Amino acid sequence: MCALWCAHLASVLTAKVKSIGYGNPESRTKGLASMKLMARFCLPAHAGSFVLPLLIGVALGIAQAQNEPILVPDAVDYQKLLPILPDAPQGWTADKPEGSTEDVGGFRLTNVHRDYRKGEGDNVPTAAISILDSVANPDYVSATTAAWNNTSETSEGYSKSVTINGNPGFEAFEKDTKHATLWIMIANRYFLQIELQNQDPKELQGWVKRVDLEKLAALK
Repeated sequence: MCALWCAHLASVLTAKVKSIGYGNPESRTKGLASMKLMARFCLPAHAGSFVLPLLIGVALGIAQAQNEPILVPDAVDYQKLLPILPDAPQGWTADKPEGSTEDVGGFRLTNVHRDYRKGEGDNVPTAAISILDSVANPDYVSATTAAWNNTSETSEGYSKSVTINGNPGFEAFEKDTKHATLWIMIANRYFLQIELQNQDPKELQGWVKRVDLEKLAALK
């Protein structure tokens, strides 16, 4: 389910980049490079399917950037977000949190990520928590939450809109891979993703409680 979203959006929005104001090869190459950087979030090791809402917002931002200059707020430094990533719960281990603040297509992008694991082996429960600061793209929030309005359930899994402590979100679960993901928009700028493997999707609620959402919302 998530993999199909990634593949489809990547192909559609790559074509979009080629058609929205890139009048010369240098600009077109820069736009495609930015899109490829966004696509890396589609990998499980780097925040799973961030690309679903993120690519939509990036495409809108690229279009605006090519049509007219826009002054946007600067993204928070990634070192401020690292402490938001919780320590491992009892019985689990956690990798060292990672993060970066990079220049992408004329604006700054900040993201942080941490992986968690319970036990050893190929099929043990794992978790990943990621945070992206979307403040640089004014259309990001509306594009993302609009994509979260669709709800579906099949024999393969489900996807649905959710609300967590007053914050809009989206939850998806793939039965065959036991892959669950929860996305939440915090303070109209921070995109929080919790990704679980080999766990019941109900465990998402326990993991989100480990993240200090109020502290995250207050960061500037």
